[in-house]
Amino acid sequence: MSENDREDATVYNVVVNHEEQYSIWPTYREMPLGWKDTGKSGSKEECLDYIKEVWLDMRPLSLRK
Repeated sequence: MSENDREDATVYNVVVNHEEQYSIWPTYREMPLGWKDTGKSGSKEECLDYIKEVWLDMRPLSLRK
């Protein structure tokens, strides 16, 4: 079984930066500088699905203004 075939059991947080750009970050790692927790956590798939729902405009906040 390859590494890609194994299920990812990591729990992730959805994080957002000051430009309202979203990403996921493993819960066991320290939050990266410049990012804050959105309050959403779960499997990689759950977090990516959440991002697809809420991140409707991929342009950075500074460009949207």
